[in-house]
Amino acid sequence: MDGHRSGVPDYGPLHICAHCLTWVSVSAVMCPLYVYHQSHPVNLILLGLFTVTMSLSVGISSSMAPAPIVLEALLLTTLVVVALTGYTYWAAKRGMDFNFLGPMLFTSLLVLIGFGFMQIFFPLGSMSQTIYGGLSALVFSGYLVYDTDQLIKRYTYDQFILASVALYLDILNLFIAILQILNSSRSE
Repeated sequence: MDGHRSGVPDYGPLHICAHCLTWVSVSAVMCPLYVYHQSHPVNLILLGLFTVTMSLSVGISSSMAPAPIVLEALLLTTLVVVALTGYTYWAAKRGMDFNFLGPMLFTSLLVLIGFGFMQIFFPLGSMSQTIYGGLSALVFSGYLVYDTDQLIKRYTYDQFILASVALYLDILNLFIAILQILNSSRSE
């Protein structure tokens, strides 16, 4: 992130093309993964391809931040994941149900997507990036609790691929949100 104009990173066309290509490839793997999630050898190959394509996106995002910030984001993400997963297991054993979070989290995700598109076309500065990162971290922390509860109570043995993809996306999005918070707060 060499150039800044009003606190907004100037990524350049190569970075934007790399992200677009990554998301197209993720979508191209995600559709067959959903269709073949119960076909044993195919689902594992598609899960591996999905993991590789998602790692490209995370690698591009991480390369735009200084190494100490990436390490801090990794440690904070690990702490949040361990704490929320432990809490969800503990709460599930006590009979708590987090199914009520589904509609609220989905609506919050739609708001985040809309706000993200607004940021692309009308950059609002580093403070709005920090707020967006904070809201994203809250939403994906909620999704982590929700999906862990779904894994414990509702997913069957044959749906382990879908459960792992859901948790994987929750953790990666939480990492990206924390990285965005730390990166935008340090660039001010």
